[in-house]
Amino acid sequence: MSVSADDKGVVASHEGSLPAYSFDDEAHTPTGTLELPNSWKYKRITLFGYKFPWYASPPVQLVIVSFVCFMCPGMFNALNGMGGGGQLDPSANNKANTALYSTFAVVGFFAGTFTNKLGIRTALSFGGIGYAVYVASYLSYNHTANLGFTTFAGALLGACAGMLWCAQGAIMMSYPPEESKGRYISWFWMIFNLGAVIGSLIPLGQNINTTEAVTVTDGTYVGFLVLTLLGAALAWSLVDAKDVVRHDGSKVIVMKHPSWKSEIMGLWETFFTDPYIIALFPMFFASNWFYNYHFTEVNGAYFNTRTRALNGVCYYIMQIIGAYVFGFALDYKGLRRSTRAKVSWAVLLSLMMVVWGCGYKFQTTYDRAWAEDKKNIKKDWKDEGFSGPFVLYMWYGFSDAAWQTCVYWYMGALTNNGRKLANFAGFYKGIQSAGGAITWALDDNKIPYMSMLASNWGLLVGSLVIALPVILWKVEDTVSLEKDVAFTDETVAEVAPKAHVTTAGQHVSEKV
Repeated sequence: MSVSADDKGVVASHEGSLPAYSFDDEAHTPTGTLELPNSWKYKRITLFGYKFPWYASPPVQLVIVSFVCFMCPGMFNALNGMGGGGQLDPSANNKANTALYSTFAVVGFFAGTFTNKLGIRTALSFGGIGYAVYVASYLSYNHTANLGFTTFAGALLGACAGMLWCAQGAIMMSYPPEESKGRYISWFWMIFNLGAVIGSLIPLGQNINTTEAVTVTDGTYVGFLVLTLLGAALAWSLVDAKDVVRHDGSKVIVMKHPSWKSEIMGLWETFFTDPYIIALFPMFFASNWFYNYHFTEVNGAYFNTRTRALNGVCYYIMQIIGAYVFGFALDYKGLRRSTRAKVSWAVLLSLMMVVWGCGYKFQTTYDRAWAEDKKNIKKDWKDEGFSGPFVLYMWYGFSDAAWQTCVYWYMGALTNNGRKLANFAGFYKGIQSAGGAITWALDDNKIPYMSMLASNWGLLVGSLVIALPVILWKVEDTVSLEKDVAFTDETVAEVAPKAHVTTAGQHVSEKV
């Protein structure tokens, strides 16, 4: 069944070839067997006794998206996680990332519109190409010191990444059923950060016997370049959102052939239909603010090359652990979803206070003048006192995953509408990128490290306080379909029925 609005705005339903459960004719009860369309997309494979989901199922599609991000943003994170993009002088990296996040901030606001119009696969593949060009610019910089190319590549990536992350966010938040959104976010974040772990192992292996601070080799950049290109190609293996079928037979709420007018209007209507989203904007803004501090002002400033690579590996391993812990806890069935939202807020606040409080203590031990004095030897993993900063850096990674997982989960808990979630994701990435652009520019202007730490700590805690009303009053135990789907004259949505039995024992389908 699809649902549409006719020229007069009247909602009409149309039956189609959608999956349904088979029923026992005498008992009028579902047998539990889901009847899927006769297509390769819905064939199930049994291997080692385990029956894998069909190709056009949310878990499989999420895994594909996760590996696209594994090979594109994952390599970007590994590169930037070393501090300075692998360069000894962080100037090129600062300028490239300032351009990147400035462009991203603008494109992010409209990325939901472009993604809905062009489609998930195009958006993801286009985004992957941007990451490949970005990596290639650093390979070029190793030989030409062409600052213009790295800056241009950063600006281009800002446009491309806006599309990629909006498409990824829409899939991750709208494909899963309500009761599994935390786990889906967790699976994505774990696979995505595994890419950064493997990416960080490349420079670690190449520099493991070098105790000096050096620029990473061409081989590192070439490896990253190949993986980003593979990620861009992998995006085309996704199926259309309209073909995705959940395990209960329901389909994703998606937009079908929208006009530019309806999409642009939909973007701005979000401010009027869901004004509470503005209270989450400070959390969005804070969510990329700390990366420059983590990567350049801690890892790049304090440690030598091989130790930076080791720190990067462990930072992203802790991201995986953090995503697992928070993702599965957010789906814990022993508590109502509204209660889980409140508990997660309190845990997140406590985590930020403890981790950044320890960060303040560590920051008192060095400053920018020490880091930029070439006479000072950067810290190695064999040096005395290494363990404390090393453990702190790992907890920075854990807290990052906790923050991102919770923000995505909060947005996903507010609605199941794919169009609205694409716009939410666009706002999220655009606003967080505006914050990121500012921090890379601040570092290029030599802001004191302690001032940067204070801004991080204040933003994280303050944004949680501002978001509290949304957590308390807008996150419900479930979101009804009637509340989720709004129709205009040019809007068409597809909503699959869920089979169930009425009190009279008749097989019917839910209708909007």
